Amino acid sequence: MPESFPPGFLWGAATSAYQIEGAVREDGRTPSIWDTFSHTPGKTAGGETGDVAVDHYHRYRDDVALMAELGLSAYRFSVSWSRVQPTGRGPAIQRGLDFYRRLVDELLDKGIKPAVTLYHWDLPQELEDAGGWPERETAYRFAEYAHIMGEALGDRVEQWITLNEPWCSAFLGYGSGVHAPGRTDSLSTLRAAHHLNLAHGLGTKALRAAMPARNTVAVSLNSSVIRPLSPSPEDLDAVRRIDHLANGIFHGPMLHGAYPATLISDTVRLTDWSYVQDGDLATIHQPLDALGLNYYTPTLVSAAPATPGTRRADGHGASEHSPWPCADDVAFHQLPGERTEMGWTVDASGLHDLIMRYTRESPGLPIYITENGAAYDDKPGADGTVHDPDRIRYLQAHLDATHRAIRDGADVRGYYLWSLLDNFEWSYGYSKRFGAVYVDYETQVRTPKSSAYWYADRARTGELPQTPAA
Repeated sequence: MPESFPPGFLWGAATSAYQIEGAVREDGRTPSIWDTFSHTPGKTAGGETGDVAVDHYHRYRDDVALMAELGLSAYRFSVSWSRVQPTGRGPAIQRGLDFYRRLVDELLDKGIKPAVTLYHWDLPQELEDAGGWPERETAYRFAEYAHIMGEALGDRVEQWITLNEPWCSAFLGYGSGVHAPGRTDSLSTLRAAHHLNLAHGLGTKALRAAMPARNTVAVSLNSSVIRPLSPSPEDLDAVRRIDHLANGIFHGPMLHGAYPATLISDTVRLTDWSYVQDGDLATIHQPLDALGLNYYTPTLVSAAPATPGTRRADGHGASEHSPWPCADDVAFHQLPGERTEMGWTVDASGLHDLIMRYTRESPGLPIYITENGAAYDDKPGADGTVHDPDRIRYLQAHLDATHRAIRDGADVRGYYLWSLLDNFEWSYGYSKRFGAVYVDYETQVRTPKSSAYWYADRARTGELPQTPAA
């Protein structure tokens, strides 16, 4: 018998602004840190940029029609901050807001619930020039932006997400430098993490001040499932240390009102955390209406230092600089098993573990899977169709893990497939395809893959078959 998801479960897909919109110089939009980063030689595969991406800015009506054809009940998208506030300060540009108004109206007309993410990594370049996320002022600028968006769309959008994966913004943007803005300073990493937390708290308050009380506010965390290479005390301590850097640094203050004490002691040789001011933790610890979890693969660590000169197998891109402050003596290992084109091991048990962890840590807090998916080397066949059975098996396994978590008592209310469309995959350029819909980047023609139709059946029936189609 197929497994049935609860009535009202949201079947969605997700995207982000810089990865799909294009139109980077239209209607008053100014550069974000990703415009600058992708135009810097050597920062992205093939020097590719999001200048055009998949031209969603001009093709959004067709893309929404495609969502409706696939039976999606929800669509999670992000707003380009510099399209709305070109300098990251002051009044909004109405042309920028109007694009998102049109997109939301189109979604609602097709019966698709919009979910807005305010920040998916594309800080206005002017704010980076003023110091970026390591500077406290950036958090206040984010609150101003959040208020603008809440006023503009709060009458029509009920689901809001402040930040997407702040770990990537702080640790990959300011630590390893593989993401924009490409800085490599461990202290800046921790300062950025705190000010992203502060931005979340201030932004949550700003949204609630600007919107109807019925609207919900969440955050999307790419919380890692950290596993030890062995059960030795040393390896278990390595798990603890990386768990604090990957997870506790965000969910500690957001969900519990405090940073883990051992995170502070682990990093004492780098910082005294004096940038955490009186009242910050109370501001960050705003009551949430839901928690978004993004999951792709577990992480395997041990205490033994990696062999000098070998690649750090943490799955976050190659860099001479570690994204993990004060953890140079922790080794990351490649997990065994089937891998996606990203080199990430397919292990759906990690998603079940992640859901159940937050069900225990924050009982009563609804959960949405706001990103889950896989990149494969998709190519059209001779007949023009795109058959992707590996992605179908991946989705089957992870939806089954989600359903098992619901059976085990988790309040999971929706699942957003990453991603709706093939797109600009950050420093990987256009070399990695995560989409359920194939995009020919030369012609911009969209072709739903087999996985899109398989997922459409799940959205239509709310049921998961025992085995995926071949």
